[in-house]
Amino acid sequence: MLISSQPLSIVIDGETVELVQSGLDPLARAVVISLFTWRRAKPDDVLPAGDDRQGWFGDTFAAVQGDRIGSRLWLLSREKITPETLARAREYAREALQWLVDDGVASKVDVTVARVGLYGVSIGATITRTDGTVRNLQFDDAWSALNGV
Repeated sequence: MLISSQPLSIVIDGETVELVQSGLDPLARAVVISLFTWRRAKPDDVLPAGDDRQGWFGDTFAAVQGDRIGSRLWLLSREKITPETLARAREYAREALQWLVDDGVASKVDVTVARVGLYGVSIGATITRTDGTVRNLQFDDAWSALNGV
């Protein structure tokens, strides 16, 4: 679950948009859900605490076998920000957004992950829609969202 003490925003094609805004376009909303809801951990994933594998119960009854909602970014919640952690964050974000290509919403999705200062991580997604339009979404404070601060 995503809990934050400050309003969260996303940069879409260079414009900052508050996530509480009801007019968030469907693609941006889908990306937010894909990245910041927790996908069930795989059996071999190392859990950050306890034995809670998280995940949405609806994935058990997915209409398409193997469909999963969300990301495994939550697994990084107790990690230090290292090059290895950033590589895993990129892998998890790419995995979470792959459905856009699989379902024909996009022809291509590129993900960037970068350290921001000492305590931050940004996640960017460049989505090329099937009609050729390109959307750039940037989460400048993704680390705070993952860690609930």
